[in-house]
Amino acid sequence: MTDEEALAERLAQGPIALYCGFDPTADSLHLGHLVPLLCLKRFQQAGHKPVALVGGATGLIGDPSFKAAERKLNTEETVQEWVDKIRKQVAPFLDFDCGENSAIAANNYDWFGNMNVLTFLRDIGKHFSVNQMINKEAVKQRLNREDQGISFTEFSYNLLQGYDFACLNKQYGVVLQIGGSDQWG
Repeated sequence: MTDEEALAERLAQGPIALYCGFDPTADSLHLGHLVPLLCLKRFQQAGHKPVALVGGATGLIGDPSFKAAERKLNTEETVQEWVDKIRKQVAPFLDFDCGENSAIAANNYDWFGNMNVLTFLRDIGKHFSVNQMINKEAVKQRLNREDQGISFTEFSYNLLQGYDFACLNKQYGVVLQIGGSDQWG
């Protein structure tokens, strides 16, 4: 919780849209995903709109958070297969047909899949400070290892996450992200 008081004030104003991201780094969710899924469900039961973001793009990159070495890069076909499986696993927790606060299943590959590198660097990269990025705990841990650094691919993961929030805010009015402390960087 980064600002519990501000969250309580915003929730008192009425329903919000919120999201949680699930990267397809394997063919199944794990026990650690249960708490965020139940949190999305409880928010929906309270009248809020949950968005389950399955990271078809971020799953191709790999989250560097608290990993000693770079993740193995999986093929687009493998990641897409895992996206489909994870969507099916998320579905029983949320109601996708209940009116105004129906859940939404989103995939960040929809906005990243056809983006070229120049657009990414000019329109997204310019809004991020490398100084702040290298001070994030997950990045610092990897930079300080003599045997294993961090690739530009993994270093750029935070840019993808930030743009996810911007896209979800613009498309669905999302104002809150929930997830594990690894999402703080």
